[in-house]
Formats: sequence, structure tokens, C-alpha cells
Amino acid sequence: MSWTDYYRRRDALDAVLRAAAGNPAAPLTFDRDLFATEDDLLLALHYRWMRQLTGRLGTALEDSDDDRVETVTRTWRALAAEQPVLRAVLDAHLTVPEALEREQRLLALTAGLADLSEPGEDVAGVGAAFLGLIRTGPAAVVPGRRRGLAKSA
Repeated sequence: MSWTDYYRRRDALDAVLRAAAGNPAAPLTFDRDLFATEDDLLLALHYRWMRQLTGRLGTALEDSDDDRVETVTRTWRALAAEQPVLRAVLDAHLTVPEALEREQRLLALTAGLADLSEPGEDVAGVGAAFLGLIRTGPAAVVPGRRRGLAKSA
């Protein structure tokens, strides 16, 4: 991909988010020369979300002595608050299982709630449950998890 292509795609994603600001659940309008299908568009938007989330999680874990669950919860919520349209569009439209599971696995592993040695589907299940808690409940330490776990994920 050339820089020209990169900037065209970036601008197209920004345009989709601007258009969706009033109603993120409405059908998405997008440049079909850049994104062949809505799933292609949503995967690009999810990639944008994951890039930001991954970077912020790394920084937050490095800078914090808090429990990893608390740090991951706080970081996800902060990004969702800063990018409400992006998050709302993904929540309303993204149905690609691999993308959803990618985020769930990232959250479970980064929070220390699962281990790489566990089957991916189990890790994703833990991540899905954790994401449900992140979205709805107050940040809390998960019983049985120690504070100060290793900061690498």
C-alpha cells in the first residue's frame, strides 16, 4: 500500500465515523473503491481500535502499579470514552467472529485472566465475560488474582 492509499483509506474511515456520529447504528456509507464490503470497512475500523487499545494497554501497564484487571478496565473505558463513535459503530455493526475474539483474547491475556497455554476459544470466552464486566460494572479486582502480576502480556 502506498502512502497515497494509506491516506485515502484513513480519510475514508474518518468520513465514515463523521457520518455515523449522529446514529452509529444506522447503515454505513463508505467508498466501495477502497472497501469492497462492509466487513472490510469494519475490519479496518476494528484494526484502528485495536492499534490504539494495544498501545494504550502497553503504556498503562508499564506506568501503573495497580492490579492488571483494574488497569485494563480503566484503559479500555478511557479509550471508549475518547472514541465513542468508533466504539459505537463497532458495537452496532461488527460481527466478524475472528475480530471480536481477537479483542477478547487481548483483554483476557493482558489482564492476566488467561494464559497463552490455554485453548484460544477458552481465552476468548474469558475475554468475552471480562469485556461484559468492563462495559457494565465498576472496576474491581477479580478474586484470586494477585496485585503486581508481571507487566508483560
